[in-house]
Amino acid sequence: MKSSTIAALCAVLVLTAGLVLANEPVKIGVAGAHSGDLASYGLPTLKAAQLIVKDINARGGINGAPVELLVEDDACKPEIAANIATKLVSSKARAVIGHICSGATKAALPIYRDAKVIVISPSATTPDLTQSGDYPNFYRTIGSDAIQARYVVDFTLDTLKAKKIAVIHDKGDYGKGLAEYAQDFIKKSGKAEVALFEGVTPGAVDYSAVVQKIKRSRAEAVIFGGYHPEASKIVGQMRQKRLAIPFVSDDGVKDDTFIKVAGKDAEGVYATGPADVSTSPIGQTYREKFKQAEGSEPGAFFDNAVTAVLALTNAIAKAGSTDPEAVARALRTDEVDTPFGRIRFDDRGDPIGIGFSIYQVRDGKYVQVR
Repeated sequence: MKSSTIAALCAVLVLTAGLVLANEPVKIGVAGAHSGDLASYGLPTLKAAQLIVKDINARGGINGAPVELLVEDDACKPEIAANIATKLVSSKARAVIGHICSGATKAALPIYRDAKVIVISPSATTPDLTQSGDYPNFYRTIGSDAIQARYVVDFTLDTLKAKKIAVIHDKGDYGKGLAEYAQDFIKKSGKAEVALFEGVTPGAVDYSAVVQKIKRSRAEAVIFGGYHPEASKIVGQMRQKRLAIPFVSDDGVKDDTFIKVAGKDAEGVYATGPADVSTSPIGQTYREKFKQAEGSEPGAFFDNAVTAVLALTNAIAKAGSTDPEAVARALRTDEVDTPFGRIRFDDRGDPIGIGFSIYQVRDGKYVQVR
């Protein structure tokens, strides 16, 4: 992106739209997994927020007010997430970027809702978070699991031509929910049968029992709902048992950490993920900033996080305040330029203009195949 375009984008954020914010800092929480097995999902979001806020503050802040980030680590654990939500509310966070995992997000949302705090997640995909109507304060910059599961099933049926499919999940809000949608879509398709539907215990060392069940079911493909720690072990033990059928998973597995942990066993694995926006000028700008700061590629959900931060800060600027109703109205009605193009949100909080793609591990890297 040209420097003039960046300047124009950030100029929107310093408009004196009512001066409701005066010079008090705009406090924005950033909550997610910053440690533990799933930190590779949360840390890119934190860095995206830091990079964008640095640019905003360098140009005078939002409506003349500096932005202050309140950073909290929930390790993707629901019980910690609820405590963090209480802490951020008491610290007067006006909005929150996060949480990262669906279970943690669901645990925290009632606290934010009661406090009228806007929340935008780059990665929480459980459909009920928007479709239930329970959390009118919640927005996300990623499609729901209902959409993601449809991508997975259609690919497994129409491209891989599997007639018997084992559907495995990690029993969590995210993984089990996606697996249930996948099971339902397979049954309704009339093209294949669900040969096995089974949950596994997260964090277990040995998944040989479920691998044996997959083998006995004579499944021609596996669909897995969950995160990369369990997926890497299951795939590894499948290959040890010479079970070479396709393994198709979700954006919880579309992460470089999965490839590092699974090693050669990761080759050929399919996973959904946000559409590739590597040619987007805005995406390229912030990816370069990340690489200059960290010396590496940003990792999972970075583009979705950039989108979330840009959408939120733009909405606050357009609203002229941190009033949640005014910010929500701006999120729904004002389009904003992001790595995914110009987007806004529907009345439920889902993004208009963001979809999924299918990737496959080839020569140690995820490559978009559909």
